Amino acid sequence: MAFQKTRLAPSPTGALHLGNARTFLLTWALARQQGWRIVLRIDDLDGPRIKPGADQQAIETLRWLGLDWDEGPYYQSHDLQPYFDALRHLAEQGLIYPCRCTRAEIEAASLSAPHAGEHELRYPGSCRPAQLVTADPALLGQPDLAWRIRVPDEPVEFSDRRAGQRRHDVQQEVGDFLVATKLGLPSYQLAVVVDDARQGITQVVRGDDLLSSTPRQLLLYRALGLGNVPQYTHLPLVVGPDGRRLAKRHGDTRIDHYRQQGVPAERIIALLARWSGLPAGDRLSAAEFLRHFDWDRLPADRVVFTTADDLWLASSPFAPPSSPFAPRK
Repeated sequence: MAFQKTRLAPSPTGALHLGNARTFLLTWALARQQGWRIVLRIDDLDGPRIKPGADQQAIETLRWLGLDWDEGPYYQSHDLQPYFDALRHLAEQGLIYPCRCTRAEIEAASLSAPHAGEHELRYPGSCRPAQLVTADPALLGQPDLAWRIRVPDEPVEFSDRRAGQRRHDVQQEVGDFLVATKLGLPSYQLAVVVDDARQGITQVVRGDDLLSSTPRQLLLYRALGLGNVPQYTHLPLVVGPDGRRLAKRHGDTRIDHYRQQGVPAERIIALLARWSGLPAGDRLSAAEFLRHFDWDRLPADRVVFTTADDLWLASSPFAPPSSPFAPRK
């Protein structure tokens, strides 16, 4: 097999919770079992949502859980030039255009759009030039001026390792999406593509909430002429009893919260193992998880975090370890 590389890419918008930890643990275990190199990248371009110190907290939490990596940490914010080089290339090709629309304006224009999603409205093309127009690169980074890419009205197909063959019409789903924000920063979609390409990422493993981002990123790979695209694997998320992605509304599920309560890392790993098709002992180290994890036994459905899980984590945290893989005496 050719040289393969993946990444762990926490965003420092808050502390890592159980859902984040499971995705990172599964990514790490798959990479170590397959012999892939692992890059640690801090995706810190999310403007005002970035919380000071959350980057170091995420790194320390990953280490506390027993995960490691081969390169990094690399910070997106430390070098913006590669993103602006990509934007300049797109501008010179006439593939992007400036947009001053506010969310309220987009919402008003999208009320009757049949493909408007729950969390992301379809952009109706209000600022889109009728013809390809070479944009002035000098305008890039100008305050209050966002940039969108012209999305063709045709399906994008790709094969996901878990979700199978996928077909998305990005124009019908979200329209011309952002590649740069009014804060003068590259968008998530653009930054991820540029980083994955320049860091040699061949395997992208992440939560299935980002499945719909993949066709957008494939369009950017094509527009930027970046060549080979990664193999994508989207993992089922951990959700609350309401079926929504794990968040504050489901209580305090931060890893640091349990750690401050005296819960050992091995107990958290044991719960993540139970959610991942392994026997549920009282404790399990990341190293044990790696030795025994079987990709084929990973549940296909999303995991539901319950009150019983929370109570189990906090119960008898100082009890003697009991691993289902411990040798019998």
